[in-house]
Formats: sequence, structure tokens, C-alpha cells
Amino acid sequence: MLAILWKDILLELRTKERVSSLLLLAMLIVLVFVFALNPEQLKDPALGAALLWIALIFAGMLSVQRAFILEHERNCIDGLLLCPIDPGQFFFAKFLSNVFFLILVEAIVTPLTIALLGIPFSASLLGLPLVLLLGIVGFSALGTLFSAMTVRTPAREILLPLMLLPLLVPLLIAVVQVTGALLAGDVWTGVWLRVLVAFDVIFVITSWLTFGFVLQE
Repeated sequence: MLAILWKDILLELRTKERVSSLLLLAMLIVLVFVFALNPEQLKDPALGAALLWIALIFAGMLSVQRAFILEHERNCIDGLLLCPIDPGQFFFAKFLSNVFFLILVEAIVTPLTIALLGIPFSASLLGLPLVLLLGIVGFSALGTLFSAMTVRTPAREILLPLMLLPLLVPLLIAVVQVTGALLAGDVWTGVWLRVLVAFDVIFVITSWLTFGFVLQE
């Protein structure tokens, strides 16, 4: 598992294609919304939360689509299946790779978005990294599974969003609600934080258990 994870990170360190493309896309989305909306609208915490997650979801789609591209193009997936390695370890390597790259993007995009929206600092913002991590974990778990499912199809760029986005609706509602509360200075996040944690636990375990069947198909 660690060898596959290190391979993905090392390739990115050499080429810098993945993070640079994700970062550019996320920043462009944020800038487009900032210039399109008037100053009064930008002060709305709910809008800021939605903007953050729109940027993350679009960048994340690009990230998970690239997760298995090299293995598919070089016919490495069949070779990995022949190796004495548990498919679950292969899943966690790709899952952690997606989490790692999305965290790098959010570490840059989130402070930039907060600064552009003019959101004042409050103690509740200290909980924002945890919420972002929980959202990234849930998104990456499902994204990794469906990316492996669609990578061998000719229309994977279309199929992946069509299959993934409907299942992400509970996650998106939860993270936008919790993020909006934190941006508004409200430290109480209520039931939505529990929904977010439950979503992560359920779909990380489900994706891990079903990943082997997806690869064999």
C-alpha cells in the first residue's frame, strides 16, 4: 500500500501536473464567483460555504479521474491483480493519494476564499480544517471507488460525475451546512456534523469492501 501511495506522490513531485491543474481550476472557480457577485452577496456565510465546496468538488472530480489513468494506460491494473496484494490495500493507497492532493489544494484555496470574501476571523474558523478533512475523506472514498469502476469505459469523463454526484448529495448538504455555520461564527453545528461523520464511516468501509469486486470486473 505504502509503495503505491509513494509512487503517486513521487510522480506528482516530479511532474507537478496534478496539483497544479487542481489548484488552477479551484482558484478560477472562486475568482469567477467573486467577480460575478456583488459585495453584499459575498458577505453571506452560506454563499461562502457553497463557493468553497463547488471549487473542491470540481477540482476533486479532476483528481479522482486521474487516480487510475496511468495504471490503465500502461495495463498495470491487471498486473496488480496478479500480485499477492489485498485489493483493499490498493484502494487505501489510491484513497489516501486523493485525500493528500485535495488537502494540498484546500490548504491554499480556503484561506484565499476567506480573504476574498472578507470573512472576519473568529474562533469557530479553527474548526474549519476538520470539517474540510471530513468532507474530503467522504468524497475521496466514493470518488476512488467510482473512478476504478469507470476508468476502463470510453466515456469515463461523463460517467463518473453522473454516477458519483447523486450519491454525494447528503455529503454536500452536510458540509455546506457545517461550513456555513463556522463561517458565520457559530460553533454549534448540530445534526449535520453527525451526518457528515456517519457518511464518511459508511462509505469508506463500503468502498473498501467492494473495491476488489470492482477491479475484477
